[in-house]
Amino acid sequence: MNAAPAASKPQAEPEISTRRIVAFFAMVFGMFMSILDIQIVSASLAEIQAGLSAGSDEIAWVQTSYLIAEVVMIPLSGTLARIMSTRVLFTISAAGFTLASLLCATATNIEQMIIYRAIQGFIGGGMIPSVFAAAFTIFPPSKRSIVSPIIGLVATLAPTIGPTIGGYLSHAFSWHWLFLVNIIPGILVTIAAWNLIDFDKPELSLVKKFDWWGLVSMAVFLGSLEYVLEEGNNKDWFSDEHIVIGSVAVVIGAVVFFYRAFKVDFPVVDLKAFANRNFAFGSLFSFVMGIGLYGLTYLYPLFLGRIRGYDSLMIGETMFVSGLAMFLTAPIAGALSNRIDPRAMMMMGFFGFGLGTYMMSFITADWDFNELLVPQILRGCSLMICMVPINNIALGTLPPDRIKNASGLYNLTRNLGGAVGLAIINTVLTSRTDQHYARLSEHIQWGNPAAMEWLKSVGANFSSYGLDGTTAAIKKLSGLVTQQAWLMSFGDVFTGLTVLFGMLIFMVLLIKKPAAAAGGGGGGH
Repeated sequence: MNAAPAASKPQAEPEISTRRIVAFFAMVFGMFMSILDIQIVSASLAEIQAGLSAGSDEIAWVQTSYLIAEVVMIPLSGTLARIMSTRVLFTISAAGFTLASLLCATATNIEQMIIYRAIQGFIGGGMIPSVFAAAFTIFPPSKRSIVSPIIGLVATLAPTIGPTIGGYLSHAFSWHWLFLVNIIPGILVTIAAWNLIDFDKPELSLVKKFDWWGLVSMAVFLGSLEYVLEEGNNKDWFSDEHIVIGSVAVVIGAVVFFYRAFKVDFPVVDLKAFANRNFAFGSLFSFVMGIGLYGLTYLYPLFLGRIRGYDSLMIGETMFVSGLAMFLTAPIAGALSNRIDPRAMMMMGFFGFGLGTYMMSFITADWDFNELLVPQILRGCSLMICMVPINNIALGTLPPDRIKNASGLYNLTRNLGGAVGLAIINTVLTSRTDQHYARLSEHIQWGNPAAMEWLKSVGANFSSYGLDGTTAAIKKLSGLVTQQAWLMSFGDVFTGLTVLFGMLIFMVLLIKKPAAAAGGGGGGH
């Protein structure tokens, strides 16, 4: 009779105070703003370009500068949190992000905007890993099936609905509101962070051991890598001098950074977490999911804008389907994480994602909202089903003293996955479009009776309006061939993504089942 109470004692867990719960949700909202701002400008770059009288090459830096700065801060945040405490780091990050948002809204030229966006990305990047670390620090395993889907929903939903929110704000008001919308929430998050966060204490003695050379080399390595990946395809890769210089900087920065990381007593980023097999695999899966998350957030608007002629608001409304699917799937993913093997959940998610990309590989110029509906639902549901167990496997079994640094590394893999994925996708689209155009052109020649008949028929229509029918018909035919070549390359990209996610299904079998899996789902993406 005494066995039951004795057995129940290990299950007893201290209650979490309301103060910490409110503090945690304030942190989650801060993370939402930081991730949202990666994509919120993507659908409104044309409006910003017009407002600042910027060139077509310059405007891309509104997004690139943010990404480069953020990718440097994310792994650094673990070390800063140990030195300053989560409370001070998050408060500074939230306040700095808010101030930088205000500066972006008041920018009068493209140079100011690029600088302010870099500040916004760097300071805001400190909020993202802090939330992951807090989730695994203050919540016991039994509560993670509730907390984890919330984080996962926020971190995957933010970049997905970014174009929707950005398109609406720039249409209804002006591009300035893409940044002004952060001000009031940012102030509230800053106040809440300073007054409520009490998860840890600062270790100011670590300042003396801080590896400044490691910081500089990491900034050169990651910043140059992000630049090369973002700009490489547009500049035809190594035929451009700046890409060559950036690539050299990547190599030099990487050599110095990794040397310092393994040699100094207190490295700027602790890479020892990768010795944990599950963390290493979880980070690999996070990298690939970054390709899927950011790659599809890029591909769908590209198709809808280039082929369907949608404006930013219409694109956002179409893309909202994935966000809604994520929202509805989050509680289901949380419930499943307590009931089935996380490896089985990942396999389900990868299969669903692969099925969605396989369906998209048959895309034609006529595809609209109805044809995109099921692939978008599969994408949204599968992301949530994947992310909860991936994060549990990566972070859920690490010792507490490794969580801060590990969460920064883990989030870095997602961002780098997105950057690498977009670089590969753009390169494949460019090269395959050229190849498909050349192949299609071989069949459309003067000796092809069908082509000649089409040119003759269309030319006659243009001639009836007093135009040069032959020239107009040839231009129209060239445009149709170009469109078809682009669609075929689009299908190639989705076929490649299908193969990639199919491979992940089998890679899941290499993972050990986490001993703490019974405790609940894992941190969100």
